[in-house]
Amino acid sequence: MKNTFFTLLFATSMLAGTLLTGCQSSATKEEAANAKVDEAQQDLMEAQQDADIEAQKVATADEWNAFKTESEIKISEYEIRIKALKDQMKKPGKTFDDLYKKRIEQLEQKIADLKTRMNDYEKNQSGWEEFKREFNHDMDELGIALKDMTVDNKN
Repeated sequence: MKNTFFTLLFATSMLAGTLLTGCQSSATKEEAANAKVDEAQQDLMEAQQDADIEAQKVATADEWNAFKTESEIKISEYEIRIKALKDQMKKPGKTFDDLYKKRIEQLEQKIADLKTRMNDYEKNQSGWEEFKREFNHDMDELGIALKDMTVDNKN
């Protein structure tokens, strides 16, 4: 009986202790929630700063040289294709309208702009990922425009 009494007393005291320590006031809960929110905001700001730093990453010398070489090769190919289009305009028997000539001039201007952007980036290297993405996008558009020039849409 003594064991039962002590066991019951022990269990009751444990239950009472758990209930009393487990209950927090609403102010304590609010403080804990605010602390978690503040910590989450701090983590978010740190993540944003890390993302900004990554976006401003500068190209390594190897990355830049490989990108520049690849881009120069593509630009050379585009220049050759434009030269072929100009030569085709000079051939007798085919008539080309002013719109065709303007398109060729626009393509030449785009190539000149791309060369200028590449030279400008080489002097002031910042925002590598953004530059690379935009430059490749513009190169792809130029390639598509050149393909469209060689397609005969007149039936």
